[in-house]
Amino acid sequence: MKYLPRIVDAELAERLSATGAVVIEGPKACGKTATAETVAASAVFLDVDAAAREMVDVDPASVLEGDTPRLVDEWQTKPAIWNHIRKSVDRRGLPGQFVLTGSAVPADDITRHTGAGRLTRLRMRPMSLFEAGQSTGEISLAGLLAGEPQRSARSILAIRRLAELVCAGGWPGNLGRNLAQAMRANRDYLSEIQRADIQQAGDKRRDPVKVGRLLQSLARNVATPASVATLARDVRGTGPAFKDSTAAEYLEVLERLMIVEDQPAWSPHLRSRTTLRKTPVRHFADPSLAVAASRATPSRLIGDLATLGLLFESMVIRDLRVYAQAADAHVFHYREKDGLEVDAIVEDGEGRWAAFEVKLGERRIAEGMANLAKIAKRMKASSNYGEPAALAVIVPSGYGAVPNGRVGVIPIGTMGP
Repeated sequence: MKYLPRIVDAELAERLSATGAVVIEGPKACGKTATAETVAASAVFLDVDAAAREMVDVDPASVLEGDTPRLVDEWQTKPAIWNHIRKSVDRRGLPGQFVLTGSAVPADDITRHTGAGRLTRLRMRPMSLFEAGQSTGEISLAGLLAGEPQRSARSILAIRRLAELVCAGGWPGNLGRNLAQAMRANRDYLSEIQRADIQQAGDKRRDPVKVGRLLQSLARNVATPASVATLARDVRGTGPAFKDSTAAEYLEVLERLMIVEDQPAWSPHLRSRTTLRKTPVRHFADPSLAVAASRATPSRLIGDLATLGLLFESMVIRDLRVYAQAADAHVFHYREKDGLEVDAIVEDGEGRWAAFEVKLGERRIAEGMANLAKIAKRMKASSNYGEPAALAVIVPSGYGAVPNGRVGVIPIGTMGP
């Protein structure tokens, strides 16, 4: 399959020019190896090369020999190699020596020698609509954060097509498949996580049935601030006890596998008595995993627009995260205890921020605009954050326009980095 350029390509090249090794982390099948191979001069694949895994214990230096940058794929299958790579980078004293890929984060003690100044971590996610060729990219998130007015031609994403995109997801391997094949692959992916991957991500045995129930609960609560207690209660049902602490431990492992990626709360310092909610908003790495966990279909989603709206929001958050990373920014949510909620806040390293509401239907655009106007007023009156760089409602279809000083509208099929 032809390699489709990814937004992280530029970031990977920049980091390799300045650092001894780059660790690309992301969920299984998001395209890490294909991206790493575009820059690698040699490679060792530890997940499939049993001889190489054995050699790590006998003569690790030989595994690391080869033209540079040398790709060490799925390094976490043999965590002991981490320190050997770190020492090799020290010894060579040159940038661009290694690219590591991993679809699970080992326990902290494995990487306690952090490699600061020697190794840098690069997060990779499933493909955004822009990367998959489903968005024109006319409206740039980086441009919005810079305060530049943005506009786009009319973009139409029919509800049926939106439901299909949510169901197929942003997995590169699905690009050559029809929708039925892609959905089957997504269900098999989640089944493998439930049956095998979560068992390998630690030293405890985890009940696959309860893992499946937790995944189903996360799917039901996608794009909402569901508490750990709520998730644990869903898993328990009428069956045996499932403690909140156990649910939290299962969630931690799913986070280490990068299958779930919760959206943290934005915490500006307000000069008011407003109480902000701190509970993260629940998301899978890709909304197609929520579809797979609930065994939904495009037709069922079209018949349940409330659920499709939440999955659309989750897809937008996925894309915003991809675009925000390229702009050295992060994606948060904003929720006051007794009132105002905003779906996404993007803040960059210079403190510039933009706020977005996500709405499935045109009838709710006015509601989103009102919320965004309220948060702009709140920040101006009660914080040091000042004026937002941009305010916009993200929708499936329409014309795109984000003028300075006013709330705009962005069709998702026109957004890009």
